[in-house]
Amino acid sequence: MRLKRIYVLGASMVALALITTACGSTGGPASTKATITIASFNFSESIILAHIYGDALKNKGYTINYKDKLGNREIVEPALESGQIDLYAGYAATDLTFVEGKQGVTPDAGTDGQANVQKLNAHLNSKGIKALDPSPAVDQNAFAVTKAEADQNHLTKLSDVSSVASNWTLGGPPECPTRPFCQPGLAQTYGLHFKAFKSLDAGGPLTYAAFKSGAINIGLVFSSDGGISANDLVVLDDDKHLQQADNIVPLIRSSVANTEVTSLLNSIDAKLNTKDLTALNKSADVDKQDPTDLAATWVKDHGF
Repeated sequence: MRLKRIYVLGASMVALALITTACGSTGGPASTKATITIASFNFSESIILAHIYGDALKNKGYTINYKDKLGNREIVEPALESGQIDLYAGYAATDLTFVEGKQGVTPDAGTDGQANVQKLNAHLNSKGIKALDPSPAVDQNAFAVTKAEADQNHLTKLSDVSSVASNWTLGGPPECPTRPFCQPGLAQTYGLHFKAFKSLDAGGPLTYAAFKSGAINIGLVFSSDGGISANDLVVLDDDKHLQQADNIVPLIRSSVANTEVTSLLNSIDAKLNTKDLTALNKSADVDKQDPTDLAATWVKDHGF
């Protein structure tokens, strides 16, 4: 479950974000088809996915309104429920855990993306929302070390870290020490007890800077982050399956999910993969290319 995507905000912040967020519209010819409002979270990958969906739908004659960088899940998911937006690119395990948490249900997301989506739909259908087919593309928590550290200590999987953890510093977002898929999960699942924890961001520039300076030995990153290769890091295999299946999945209001829209979005998700998503993220976050331009190129190259 991607830590970056779940924070707690008050209702006033939710309302303020919805009021103040700019809403952009695509151009294109006038159409008698529905107008669809698509939101994204506050990171490049989400913007890219939103515009891939939106550009493809626009090419089918739909009018698309974007709410880019609308906020985190505490803002975006309620906006979908209330009808202020119609669609966003979700993450199967994270969205399931979030919805179950709101309903007071014990989270039960697992390592099967399709099963996570089925459970998600069991909670969402009564709200007029459906999760479509999960993509093969996955973006979830991962733990990385520098290539030099991996080579020196012969590390390929998280289990290998047990021989060095007691002398190491773990880096992660401020909530890592309390999140079950971060520091507590590493202790419970792998028996890893680190010498120290350094509070950073969630797989962002502070984390990469800490790797470069030697302030941390191991840090939380995200599996599709283009900065992993750019910073010469090695993601350690989650050999005991601590993390859950966070496959990309469109979450959409049933009122706009007609046969054509559903078929198109499912076709897009079928062509997404983690390798391409990682390359898109690198282009946006490392090479500083415009996420909307990257989305437009992907849509054209894939025949949508």
